[in-house]
Amino acid sequence: MATIQAPRGMRDILPGEVERWQALEARIHDLAARHGFREIRTPVVEHTEVFQRTVGEATDMVEKEMYTFTDRGGRSLSLRPEGTAAVMRAYLEHGLRQQPQPARLYYIAPMFRYDRPQKGRYRQHTQFGAEVIGSAHPAADAEVLVLPIRLMQSLGLTEIEVRLNSVGDAVCRPRFLEALRAYLRPRAAELCEDCRRRLERNPLRVLDCKREGCHRIAQGAPSSIDHLCEACAAHLEGVRRQFDLLGVPYRLDPSIVRGLDYYTRTAVEVFSGRLGAQNAMFGGGRYDGLAEQLGGPPTPGVGFGFGMDRLLLALDGEGGAPAADRQVQVMVVTIGPAAASRGVQVADRLRGAGLRVETDLLGRDLRAQLKHADRVGVRYAVLLGDDELRSGVVILREMASGEQASVPEEGAAAALAARLAAPPAAGKGRWR
Repeated sequence: MATIQAPRGMRDILPGEVERWQALEARIHDLAARHGFREIRTPVVEHTEVFQRTVGEATDMVEKEMYTFTDRGGRSLSLRPEGTAAVMRAYLEHGLRQQPQPARLYYIAPMFRYDRPQKGRYRQHTQFGAEVIGSAHPAADAEVLVLPIRLMQSLGLTEIEVRLNSVGDAVCRPRFLEALRAYLRPRAAELCEDCRRRLERNPLRVLDCKREGCHRIAQGAPSSIDHLCEACAAHLEGVRRQFDLLGVPYRLDPSIVRGLDYYTRTAVEVFSGRLGAQNAMFGGGRYDGLAEQLGGPPTPGVGFGFGMDRLLLALDGEGGAPAADRQVQVMVVTIGPAAASRGVQVADRLRGAGLRVETDLLGRDLRAQLKHADRVGVRYAVLLGDDELRSGVVILREMASGEQASVPEEGAAAALAARLAAPPAAGKGRWR
């Protein structure tokens, strides 16, 4: 019988790699807190209409990419394909509008999209996202969009390009969409099948298409910036001014439109020079009509979604990602049944003192236990046999040098902590 594997486009993150994720997540939590953001956790599953209403039924995400099913009660549910609509649903449902405004919320969460797996983009992938809900001021756009930029900078990424655009609002966007359709209709035969279908229902998506022919046609399309009303033009100028104040370099790019229906005004994408063709790092923008689409009162909002898988790939391209230190530091090595029983208690006390400790679970002899300690890379073995039991001591053995010292059992934690705080012995010799 063939071994069962993970579904296509979904992957296991194994020990060794998990530590990189933990370090990145810890950095995000710290950065978000310093910027005044609070974490929110929404369900993996939402009512399908949350995304049909907000993302748009004519988008690829809703038409092709959502994992949708009917539950036993006959309700249509979907695995969360993006985070913003779910956060806004929670904001409205739980009355967060009554709390001090604006709400600064962030999340680190899995997203699910049935799409062709790509480098750094999986059918289950993890996003870091943040939202500022309750402010229409351009400063709110910069406040939230600078967060992932500062994250990338803090991680040492240098090849970052920020592209900014405005897609207008309900006042000026209809005029732009008509100009766009008028430009695209005579060229419809040159568009891909998907873009021909999008032309009337969602022509902005044509500008976002990555196929060569569509991309070439999009280069000559009307610019949304040229069709902005006075209020949207002023908002874009305000965002640019905020970016300048924060020292964030950017360039205006009319092709940045974002593919979801709820976007208004600000649209941003950030690219990495280290990822080749699939180089988009994160995207975001303003969504002032989203709350109303979910049945709530008019509530402005702005946010982003950042694929963490691609961030780790970009870090690999610039010298590697940080990793959390989760390496086991100590192994309790015992000789004989009585010492094995005491060793359980010794290990528990050492763990209680904050040390990372492993014990033997296979009943191995002394030689095999030391060999295992060497293989897993612990710095110290705590040796305990009948003689040590009678004397109330343990032996601390530095694995790299082979040097040993006898210490009282009750002082083992403090002695190990002091030794582990010192630099390790040069090289890593085989145990002896």
